[in-house]
Amino acid sequence: MILDFDLSFYEIIMKIMLPLVITGVIATFVGLERQNVGKAAGLSSHMLVAMGSAGIAIMQRLMFENQIELQATGVLIDPEGQRVIAQVITGIGFVGAGVIIKDASQVVRGITTAATIWFTAMVGLILGSGYIMVGSILGVFVIVFILWRDLSRGFNPMKPRPKDKEIRANSEENH
Repeated sequence: MILDFDLSFYEIIMKIMLPLVITGVIATFVGLERQNVGKAAGLSSHMLVAMGSAGIAIMQRLMFENQIELQATGVLIDPEGQRVIAQVITGIGFVGAGVIIKDASQVVRGITTAATIWFTAMVGLILGSGYIMVGSILGVFVIVFILWRDLSRGFNPMKPRPKDKEIRANSEENH
């Protein structure tokens, strides 16, 4: 039985495509900024996490709607399937922990990147669950924050920052 073939064109656009497109835009911006800053988790990581989270939320939303329809016809349902999102939240914690390291000088690095991975996952869950306004406003807020933070530091988040090796090579050539 294929459960999503009976969706109308409007439902496909509103329940599947719109959340995925908005999630993709937000995750692309956040991932590009992390990549351009030179962090280990960049565009690909953020896109995969966000789109996977949105996909799980969309699936859970469609499952819930299907269960409501079944219950209305008298079929007993098992609500345990509605715990999928909780597992995504837990799993993202492990992904984020993977980018946090303590270097030789005992300085912890990667907290902001872990937070951006967590954020893109949560935006994917919010948008995929059908809360388009909440997810969009949250995404715009974070994009504006990142732009303001980076531009106030004198860094354009849409342009890759030169690598340390390139900076040293250029300074050695000029001397």
